[in-house]
Amino acid sequence: MSTTPAETNAAPTATAPAPSPDDGALAWLHALGPRGRRAFAGAFGGYALDSYDYFTLPLSMVALAAYFGLDSGQTGLFTTVTLVVSAVGGALAGVVADRIGRVKALMITVVTYAVFTVACGFAPNYETLLVFRALQGLGFGGEWAVGAILVAEYASARHRGRTLGAIQSSWAVGWALAAIMYTLVFSLLDDDLAWRVMFWTGALPALLVVWMRRRVHDAPQAVAVREHSARKGSFAAIFKPGRAGSPGLLRTTVFAVLLSTGVQGGYYTLATWVPTYLKTERDLSVVGTGGYLTFLISGAFLGYLTGGYLTDRLGRRRNIWLFALLSAVCVLAYANIPSGANTLLLVLGFPLGFCMSAIFAGFGSYLSELYPTAVRGTGQGFTYNTVRAVGAVFPTTVGFLADSWGVGGALVFGAIGYGLAALALLGLPETRGRELA
Repeated sequence: MSTTPAETNAAPTATAPAPSPDDGALAWLHALGPRGRRAFAGAFGGYALDSYDYFTLPLSMVALAAYFGLDSGQTGLFTTVTLVVSAVGGALAGVVADRIGRVKALMITVVTYAVFTVACGFAPNYETLLVFRALQGLGFGGEWAVGAILVAEYASARHRGRTLGAIQSSWAVGWALAAIMYTLVFSLLDDDLAWRVMFWTGALPALLVVWMRRRVHDAPQAVAVREHSARKGSFAAIFKPGRAGSPGLLRTTVFAVLLSTGVQGGYYTLATWVPTYLKTERDLSVVGTGGYLTFLISGAFLGYLTGGYLTDRLGRRRNIWLFALLSAVCVLAYANIPSGANTLLLVLGFPLGFCMSAIFAGFGSYLSELYPTAVRGTGQGFTYNTVRAVGAVFPTTVGFLADSWGVGGALVFGAIGYGLAALALLGLPETRGRELA
């Protein structure tokens, strides 16, 4: 978007150029400007707390199953309904973001997932908990897409991958907070109460909304487009087929849906079932599970940051191809570690978390660049979130297969998702360096 004086005035010589603010490790943050940095903080905090509220369920899954007397298929259904309803919430949030603004839509999503996460803690039975968890998905589905668009519209084309990769890293921060809280709560309280307390702590995002309401604003160019565009927030526009002289967005939408389905199917299979795998098949204690998750989450955090850097260096498509392959290999290795080799399980947790997160790092920038401003929220919200309804089949399938294959064996099913993602890239263009229009 902007060009620094050092970059503009550099003399064309054969020697190496003088250091520029655009070349530093935090150049992406400086390039955002004051308003952009506040938008970054709001989106980072919203996504971290979105992650926190999401992981209250997988971490409490064993206690919930015991409390309500559930089998693996029923517990897998929790994740499925969350992801299916989040598909609806995400698509609607994208339209809302195009029509009333990114920040207002972001606040709506945060309040929604916070309210229904807390409500889960009061559920008297399995059916009620299933309904509350589904409604939590309405807010959960919309937060990332809206927050990513908000920041993408402030970011420079040169640094957009790194900037959105940093936003993605907040997912690991929220996951870590949830793991810490899980270790504390389940160590201090009886399981029958501990799972409820975990959900009650989901009220934290309300504090973020109060700050965002005063301090965060949409990017000026997005406001201008919203005020003057007649086609803002149109589902018809993202499914418009191409014609002579008008490429349309149908092809982009179809292949972006396939890409998101594969990546999210693989990811949510692991995110949902690894804690259960560690406790039931590896016989780890609460503290032991927390320790193993530390390696997994640490790898995830660094994976987001590294993937964001590589998506700017290698390009969006090459980054996703690279980590789709590595993620599939890590899943297969992790699920087939021999019994008793728990040290190897610990070590492999880091590359598993790294690879399955690095593939996500380029999503925010890539999807933002595939759609024009007037329908960016709609396009990104639909392609990233609607496919959760399809990707949700993966965790449920693992749940049903777990009874006969074991959780470890069933986790291999997640590798199929990464293969689908790699194939989907054949139908999408490279967008590195593209200015948002």
